[in-house]
Amino acid sequence: MELRVLRYFIEVAREGSITGAARVLHISQPTLSKQLKELEAELGCKLFVRGNYNVRLTEEGILLRKRAEDILDMADKTIEEFQSLNDVTGGDVRIGCAESWLIHHLAAVLKEFRLQYPGLRFHITSGDTRVVVNDLEQGLSDFAVIVEPPDLSRYNYLSLPGGATPGAC
Repeated sequence: MELRVLRYFIEVAREGSITGAARVLHISQPTLSKQLKELEAELGCKLFVRGNYNVRLTEEGILLRKRAEDILDMADKTIEEFQSLNDVTGGDVRIGCAESWLIHHLAAVLKEFRLQYPGLRFHITSGDTRVVVNDLEQGLSDFAVIVEPPDLSRYNYLSLPGGATPGAC
């Protein structure tokens, strides 16, 4: 399974059309159709229900879309990390944040960092503690701000101001 083909698959799922996705991807529609059929053959299942002018994901396609998004996020993050190895004043920082009133502390710190290191880019995702910790464990986040403490023996952590227990991993 190639990353390029997963990107093709994701674009077809977004567009809901092989022709539309081919236009966005700047490849021919027959080439894209062939790549998708080869992906389906490799996985041994249909990923799309094809109509005259559109496609929609099967249950297997829905599962692959989620997995493909995670795989591509990890691959992109890895490339970014290697590209920024020598650039300590710039790059991307991915932060998972459980929804909480403590977020204003994070916003203040990020504002200071942006002033000192304008080359840094912050990507913040939010969700409940379980989702945020899961992303951290999968390497999709660089660190997490959470409310409910997980097993802290597995993490380096800081307590945020106003928090009753350690809350940032």
